[in-house]
Amino acid sequence: MQRKHLREETHSGNVSEEDTELKNGVLYSVEDTPPWYLCILLGFQHNLTAVGALISVPILLSSHFCMDRDKVGLSELIGTIFFVSGLATLLQTTFGVRLPIVQGGTFTFVAPTIAIMNQWGCPYTPLREKYGEAVNFTALALPEVGSEAHRDMWMERIREIQGAIMVASIFQVVIGFSGLMGFVLRFIGPLAITPTISLVGLSLFKTGSDMASTQWWIAITTIFLITLFSQYLRDIKVPCFTIGRAGCRKRGLPIFTLFPVLLSMVISWVICAILTATDVLPSDPTKWGHVARTDTEIDVLQKSKWFRFPYPGQWGLPTVSVASVFGMLAGVLASMIESVGDYYACARLSGAPPPPTHAVNRGIGIEGIGCILAGAWGSGNGTTSYSENVGAIGVTKVGSVRVVQVGGIVMLLLGCLGKFGALFATIPAPVIGGMFMVTFGMVTAVGITNLQYVDLNSSRNIFILGLSLFFGLSAPFWVANNPTAINTGSTVADQIFSVLLSTSMFVGGFIGFVLDNTIPGTPKERGLLDWRKLSSGTAESQNARMHIYDLPLIQTYLDNISWLKYVPFCPNFMNKRDQHKEREGNGVEMKEDVFPKNKNGIDNVAIVLDNGIGTKL
Repeated sequence: MQRKHLREETHSGNVSEEDTELKNGVLYSVEDTPPWYLCILLGFQHNLTAVGALISVPILLSSHFCMDRDKVGLSELIGTIFFVSGLATLLQTTFGVRLPIVQGGTFTFVAPTIAIMNQWGCPYTPLREKYGEAVNFTALALPEVGSEAHRDMWMERIREIQGAIMVASIFQVVIGFSGLMGFVLRFIGPLAITPTISLVGLSLFKTGSDMASTQWWIAITTIFLITLFSQYLRDIKVPCFTIGRAGCRKRGLPIFTLFPVLLSMVISWVICAILTATDVLPSDPTKWGHVARTDTEIDVLQKSKWFRFPYPGQWGLPTVSVASVFGMLAGVLASMIESVGDYYACARLSGAPPPPTHAVNRGIGIEGIGCILAGAWGSGNGTTSYSENVGAIGVTKVGSVRVVQVGGIVMLLLGCLGKFGALFATIPAPVIGGMFMVTFGMVTAVGITNLQYVDLNSSRNIFILGLSLFFGLSAPFWVANNPTAINTGSTVADQIFSVLLSTSMFVGGFIGFVLDNTIPGTPKERGLLDWRKLSSGTAESQNARMHIYDLPLIQTYLDNISWLKYVPFCPNFMNKRDQHKEREGNGVEMKEDVFPKNKNGIDNVAIVLDNGIGTKL
């Protein structure tokens, strides 16, 4: 009943809502609901902020799924990932951590997916590399691209990834709802996280380079525009009119900060259309630059359906193999760690108190459920929290949960519009390649920024970092060039080792994790003092407005069940006295050779990953 009294005190306090918003610098905080028309506009803005990553993942993976030039299939995959992302966003904001945080596809699942698909191979890829764009696959005894036989080929590969994601995500559900997240984070520091994240970007450089090299001038133009908008023009605000509580007023919209990738891709796309109309780009498929034309895939807009409802098992019944599941676990673990940092950053920017233990546990668990749903629907990827949308909250000062929920509904609707996905499927390859060059570089940089907590003058740390990065690149390269070298006598074991050693982020992260936890070093030297720092805020400020993290509709009934204080994902987890003691313990400064005893783990091992870069894996 103490939680009930706390909520009543919060609502009946002397601090007015305007004062709270002024204090936090937020126009609409977590509990506020803007007018319906603003909810729609602001929710759609969140979709535009996430659209770059949402379309990048299926486009990147399409060739590894052996889709080749099946743009209709790609449009269906794009629609599916939009639909699943909207569904996961609604679950997270309603039943999960209950903060305005968008869910979407993640690059942490890309590396293990590519490693798994390399074991399958694709007959279309080497033939296209050998004979060029004019290759006749039917003459080489292969199904025509886009035919039913070809669709069966790439659906079979997606089903393998579906099963791997669904089974591996059960691990995330267990970690979240059991409260083990805090225990796991105790052993993971910056020297394990840096190679894990950085190698995601470094291992994908060939993909970006191959697509950009189809027309380097278009790719360079895209890179230039992204750089111009995101860096040089980021402080420029475009005048516009907004409607708020004070009525209609003029304000500056930081459009270049919010949509640098989207604007750059659209402009480059238009340039390609102009060069196509004027025949500057060659019409001969065998000549360099032909794939930059916008009329090569125009038929996908005609073939795709206006409305297409994604459903579980749309590609067939998912398949499961032990090797694929083990490979996907690396992506699941990396995604969990990053999401914890996003929760704390989102709470701070949206005017909410730091999330308590039960909210973080529930958020990780619901995120795992979102990944299971993504696997069931067949998006070819999982879901994770988007830090670029957390950054958008800091820019727009709109931290309303209702806005993000409306955005989730909009994503659901867009996922059912077949023409919407088909439109993105027609983006020329060099435009995508230029975008990949920037985004993969940003992913690498996000990993490197975690070294700010580490003593880089320490030879111990330099040794761990150098070996984990170099071996993380070398092992997959060796496996790719020696596919039959691993021979343990067991086919299953061979597949497991092949997939794991082909995944750069797993190899580098594993070496960094083992060395950082076995080579002697002080907590300050390892960067753990700042790494495990609690989010700012006193115990009193953390207690205020904690009802934000209560479960909707049923919380009143849960308050009357005493044993729920032992359930790690329930808002009743620990009584008020225990929570106060825990926060006091978290406020104790750690010494170099002694760590504080952490009763429940998660609160005083919060990881802050909001580097201000606006890139989420």
